[in-house]
Parts: sequence; C-alpha cells; structure tokens
Amino acid sequence: MWDAYIKGFKAYLQLERNMSDNTVEAYLHDVAILANYIANEETDDVPLQSVELKHLQTFVGHIHELELSAGTQSRILSGVRSFFGYLVLEDVIKKDPTELLESPKLKRTLPDMLSIAELDQLFAAIDHSTPEGQRNRAMMETMYSCGLRVSELVNLAISNLYLDVGFVRVVGKGNKERLVPIGDEAVNYIKLYREHIRVHVPIKKGNEDILFLNRRGSKLSRVMVFMILKDLAMKAGIQKNVHPHILRHSFATHLVEAGADLRAVQEMLGHKSITTTEIYTHLDRSYLRQTLEKYHPRFGR
Repeated sequence: MWDAYIKGFKAYLQLERNMSDNTVEAYLHDVAILANYIANEETDDVPLQSVELKHLQTFVGHIHELELSAGTQSRILSGVRSFFGYLVLEDVIKKDPTELLESPKLKRTLPDMLSIAELDQLFAAIDHSTPEGQRNRAMMETMYSCGLRVSELVNLAISNLYLDVGFVRVVGKGNKERLVPIGDEAVNYIKLYREHIRVHVPIKKGNEDILFLNRRGSKLSRVMVFMILKDLAMKAGIQKNVHPHILRHSFATHLVEAGADLRAVQEMLGHKSITTTEIYTHLDRSYLRQTLEKYHPRFGR
C-alpha cells in the first residue's frame, strides 16, 4: 500500500514542488526508512492511514539508536513530515501525525573553511602540466570565486557563462537560477581550459554545453570532484577534512570577515533564508579579538 502513495509523493515533489532529483531521492529514501521500520518493527502491522504520533515517536527512538548524527536524524524526519503533509493534501489522511513530533536539537557550528594561505597551498599542488590539472585549476578557481555547490559546478553550462561582463548564471537547488559575479583569476583559467584543453576532448552526445568534462567527454560526477580535492589536500599537506563544500564555505567566510553585506552574500550563495547565511557571522573568536586589539582605542593598551 505504501508503494502507490510513495510513487505519488515522488511525482508531487518533482512536478508541484519542483525539487531537484537529488532532493527527491533523499526524501524518498527517508520515507522508505520509515516504511521499512513500520513493516518490520511494528508487531501490529500498522496501515499507512493508521500511523499515529506514538508510532513516529518510537521511530525517532529507533533512528536515534542507530547512532546517526542529529543532522541526519533531522533530515530523515523532514522527509517524513513532507510525506505526511502530502497525504493530508491528497486527503489520504485527515490529520498529520507529525504535527507534534519533535526533532533532535541541532548545534549550529561554523562549517570547515580554508584560510587564504591554505587555498594557495591547495592550488599550488595542482599539476598544470597535464590536461586534467589545467581543468582542475579552472574548476577550483570557479568554485571558490563563485561559492558554488559541487552540483552547480558539474552542471555549469557554457551557454550560462558571461565572462565578458564577469558573471555566470548558476542553476541551484530546485532549479532556481541566480547570477553570480566571477573573478578575473577564474575567468582566465576557464579561458585557458576551453581554448587549450576542452577543444581536444571528444565530447559525448548530450554534453556539448557542459563546461567541465572528463577525459571521455562526459560530465564529471560529484564523487570525482570530491576525490580530486582529497588528492590535492593530501599533496598540499592540509590536515583538514577537505571536500567540495569547503570551497563554498571559504568563499562565504572570507567575504563576511572582510565586511561584505550579508544580503549580498545570501544572494550569491543562493540561500533561501538569511538565517542560513548568518552562520558565517559566527567568526572565529581569535579573529574578533585581533580586530579589537588592532582597532579599539581602549582595548589592550
């Protein structure tokens, strides 16, 4: 019985909510976890229309016992809430059993970021003597210059480059588009890559407009970008957990530290809510102290 409603939920997320494929798959995975739990753990074999708050509370206890992070637990419950909201919308159930369901408390922590010196180390570790190295430099410069998500990077289209005026059009979450400025360094490396590397790649059908390609002429996977960064971090001797999102976090943190307007940073990152961007205002305390010591007339003198 669940399968038919999950199929309808998928169509609802894709067509009415206009969510990306990755987000849809994540939501369906979350609902599948609940469906599997109900089928295997609940001894009275609860029908979908009879799921109540008490069942969901035991489910919360179940995923907590799996020692999942609070963020993962919260994401699963977000998918479950969306599913039951859809069932109410479709009049499958009359009352949403998730209304009083509590999520685990999340700690707001500043994401990992790289200092400017560490970024220089990372870029210096790239081997520019190879075609892949020149492509990787263009990719890394673009991610950091524009604050892109990895999915936005691998899907970046040549037709969305306006390098003559210093902008790129980015397709973000939910297929929402935004115009983002791009710096001269990134522009130069993109031009070098297109003029000297990409022109020699045998492009597979359907990838003609994709900017960054693998050696077989296909779009890069997100996993491949992750592996490229991991390898560069190791060569550069950077001990931090370096992943594609760290360049986006570094972009935002460096802008905020330098005094950039938070609304402008929100626009460039493509954040729906300013509260998401505000996490970058929680800067390292040593940086704040150094600022006071340097500029405050009565501090430390």
